[in-house]
Amino acid sequence: MKHRNHHRKRLLLKSILIAAEILCILAIAICCIREQPRKSLGKAAAQMEIPEIAVSPPVSKEPQAPKTAPKKEIRFEPHCVPSTMPENMISSTEIEVDGTVLENIDEYTPDSEITFGLGKDYTKTEGIVTFRGNNFRDNAVYGTAEMKNYTLTGKWSHNTGSLTSGSDSWSGSGWTGQPLMSKWPKEMKQHMNMYDWAKEKDDLVEVIYACMDGYVYFLDLESGEPTRESLNLGYTFKGSGALDPRGYPILYVGAGYNSNLGTAKVFVINLLDCSTMYTFGDNDTFSQRGSLSFFDSSPLVDADTDTLIFPGENGILYLIKLNTAYNQTAGTLSIAPGRTVKWRYSGARSNTQNYWLGMEDSAAVYKSHLFIADNGGHLMCLNLNTLHLVWVQDILDDSNSTPVLSVENERLYLYVSTSFHLGWRSSGTAPVPIWKIDAETGEILWQTEYECHSEEGVSGGVQSTIATGTNSLSDYIYVTVSKTENNAAGVLACLKKDSGEIAWEHKAGYAWSSPVCVYNTDGTGKVLYCSSDGNVYLLDGITGQLHSTLSLSEGVIEATPAVYNNCAVVGTRDCKIWGIELG
Repeated sequence: MKHRNHHRKRLLLKSILIAAEILCILAIAICCIREQPRKSLGKAAAQMEIPEIAVSPPVSKEPQAPKTAPKKEIRFEPHCVPSTMPENMISSTEIEVDGTVLENIDEYTPDSEITFGLGKDYTKTEGIVTFRGNNFRDNAVYGTAEMKNYTLTGKWSHNTGSLTSGSDSWSGSGWTGQPLMSKWPKEMKQHMNMYDWAKEKDDLVEVIYACMDGYVYFLDLESGEPTRESLNLGYTFKGSGALDPRGYPILYVGAGYNSNLGTAKVFVINLLDCSTMYTFGDNDTFSQRGSLSFFDSSPLVDADTDTLIFPGENGILYLIKLNTAYNQTAGTLSIAPGRTVKWRYSGARSNTQNYWLGMEDSAAVYKSHLFIADNGGHLMCLNLNTLHLVWVQDILDDSNSTPVLSVENERLYLYVSTSFHLGWRSSGTAPVPIWKIDAETGEILWQTEYECHSEEGVSGGVQSTIATGTNSLSDYIYVTVSKTENNAAGVLACLKKDSGEIAWEHKAGYAWSSPVCVYNTDGTGKVLYCSSDGNVYLLDGITGQLHSTLSLSEGVIEATPAVYNNCAVVGTRDCKIWGIELG
């Protein structure tokens, strides 16, 4: 009996083991069937969700809520550490509200809180509305290029001019000089002072380019033909203007130098009829730099609060409630600037001889925090709702490099560099670092240095803004460094995001122009940049291989290109605006 029971137990155990093996084989087969589409469709498809096998749920009278994947939040809790405490670098800050200086900055309260989202959410406009595209300042590109042969071809050119003020003369397009572009709705175009053919062209993309000759040019992206009469404002524009991110027909542009018409100022232009709706900034008594009131920054607009955010080289950050009223159907537009808030600071390096106050670059913003570099070697993080400095990092020198925000592994980082202002740190050569910085604390995570030369009035180092790669280029950043081996030479450097290691370099004439990353639909990325040698270069973003060179000018290209699909636009110092096909 014991033997029989033992035998039965052995048979039962064997049956269980056989059943288990069958179940394992079935499970493996099902997994293979589900996995096969991923392998056969390649890497891109492998990253997509594969639908689950349909299983009928139990019958329920209650509606089933849709299942959504939880959103990934960016860790962002800005604060200082001992090395980035604001008082290390900044001696004081002050606030003026509607002409009254607050006795205590803690008294300041905003009318409504400013908050920005990710760069990709800054605007829904079909085009490029500010320097480097958005509040992250991460690229001046709209759409995809669909390049096949990776060639550069000049499609068209349009003449510009020059402007003389006193003993100074300015010509063509200069630093940073990036064009803006917009595909206006047809209903809106009917109320604009465009030529009839431009109003009727359904696919018209209008290039809007403020140049150093004092004019704003309006051109058809496809042909380079003027879409309307050029607007003569009479002041030199070295920086880039900005369009309203809400799609309203408004241009904000600041003069970079005084003219025979007076002191430099900011213009707010109605693009329906090209009238000036508002000006500000000239001879501002709140400035600690006297009559100096240059504006090279490209501003931002907070759509929810209708607030213009405009840094100035006069050392003032302006927050202006616009009170915008726009009716597209009626073709009416107005602003009634209301509450005006001004913030200023004094730095530890400030003195009465050279001040070292003021902001020539453009601000990057995320949520309620603004990031900007200045003339005094300060990289500042400012809470826009309290106007308290959160942290300040020492970046050594006068900086014209706009900070660029980048989200990596659900964390926020900054990439920035600085120039080499002759005579401040050195009268010969000086190291120019490129930094990756923790946006929460201002701490330096890595730096890569180039030894640079400089000249009086034509500084070396980094005058440009860094391009951060995405898609196939997501591991890299790109930066033009000027006056490296000598005063005429420079490099486009490709650096690894995780370490700052140099992946490759392209050597040419020095460049103040900012590089641009362009992509095909499949994510293949190339890098476009312009140089002081008058050439435009197109390179492979991963290997650095030179695909194409286009000679545009016998002089210098300082300006930064913008790209709409497969067409780039850039101005030169020898008085041309060029349309370039990426083929």
